[in-house]
Amino acid sequence: MNAVEEFRAEVRDWLAANLSGEFAGLQGRGGPGREHELFAERLAWERHMAAAGWTCVGWPKEHGGRGATIEEQVAFHEEYALADAPARVGHIGEQLLGPTLVALGLPEQQRRFLPGIVAARELWCQGYSEPDAGSDLAGVRTRAERDGEEWVITGQKIWTSLAHEADWCFVVARTEPGSTRHRGLSYLLVPMDQPGVEVRPITQLTGTCEFNEVFFDAARTHVSHVVGEPGEGWQVAMATLGFERGVSTLGQQVGFRRELETLIDLAVRNGAADDPLIRDRLARAWVGVETIRFNALRMLDGVAAGAPGPEASIGKILWATWHRELGELAMDVCGAGGMLAAGEPYELDAWQRLFLFSRSDTIYAGSNEIQRNIIAERVLGLPKEPRP
Repeated sequence: MNAVEEFRAEVRDWLAANLSGEFAGLQGRGGPGREHELFAERLAWERHMAAAGWTCVGWPKEHGGRGATIEEQVAFHEEYALADAPARVGHIGEQLLGPTLVALGLPEQQRRFLPGIVAARELWCQGYSEPDAGSDLAGVRTRAERDGEEWVITGQKIWTSLAHEADWCFVVARTEPGSTRHRGLSYLLVPMDQPGVEVRPITQLTGTCEFNEVFFDAARTHVSHVVGEPGEGWQVAMATLGFERGVSTLGQQVGFRRELETLIDLAVRNGAADDPLIRDRLARAWVGVETIRFNALRMLDGVAAGAPGPEASIGKILWATWHRELGELAMDVCGAGGMLAAGEPYELDAWQRLFLFSRSDTIYAGSNEIQRNIIAERVLGLPKEPRP
């Protein structure tokens, strides 16, 4: 047994031993469209993992991680998904902000913020999108002005995942008056529990509220809480987006495969698989999920180099489009009964939630349109899209 297989076995054994007792009921809970499920209990699980050294496994040891290799990180995320362990509540801090601070943060920023992420004491949210600047991040209007030893932030963010649970938010704001596009932006770390920060949940098609609007009305953060130099936040924000499409996506593929296998079982049981068109679509879905996995493995070369390159955009288009189409296929497999809510007033089953929430897959974390532009410009060398 080589080192990676030993690590995989260690992860598998720990999960089998610990997803029991008070945590036994957490299997399969949480995730997209279901982040409201047992949130406090999942946070307790996250802290239990932290105490055993199973958070931030890919971080360097000097920052509280295990220093796991890329192969070991893949093994961890795959085994976590195979165990049907609960969706992580500290994902944004662990997978997005943490690696950004490790790569680009000042030593004092690393000392202040990384331990809280490792221990799951402080949860984070991402302040990127705005009502008029969604996938086009360079269009942000939220501004921050220097006032002595503080930044004063005013503006609005939207589609902010788990802002209602977060302790901190990393915010892209315009700090140079008169600047446009990607120039003059800064990447600020802003506490959520303060006057001047208002969080308004957004009710989704699923009836749940994991996304939020966040309003900053002269909210404040210390002048030292800017990552990178003021005015150079675009580069920092792009680095964060690269980490967002990193190794953890391999665990996501395991979840996709489980959804497909369960759907195939349903199609066989209810007779939908007798329809040759349904059978063909199920087969195409199987080919699709295999393609997604192979592309994700190819992307790991970029991860090993520090952050995924443009090939990460290919992966985003692949999995987002595939998952949206799986939701549509699920409704056809369910038949007319899939149009009826499972209970009052608006109780949805797993396939209905999948169909409704997966409509957003091709929009969040960079819309398909923006990903195609990145591929066209940075991979194929085509002219940039005209801008007004």
